[in-house]
Amino acid sequence: MPKTEKEWIDSLAAALNVAAPTDEEREALLSLAGTAAHSSERTAAPISCWLVARAGLSAEQGKALAEKLASEMQE
Repeated sequence: MPKTEKEWIDSLAAALNVAAPTDEEREALLSLAGTAAHSSERTAAPISCWLVARAGLSAEQGKALAEKLASEMQE
């Protein structure tokens, strides 16, 4: 039986030996993913989250940057 989102994230975080995202981080990541998906192709969402993490930014910083970039791309 498939796991819930929380069960999956908690299990993956445990396997990676890192803390699962807080509720606030989760919301920021979902917002970042949504911005990427609506500003480009849906496949940009997970890669954007990965890039933010790779750059060492917080979910909130990544969300703000994605929103800024999306706004600039619409001009």
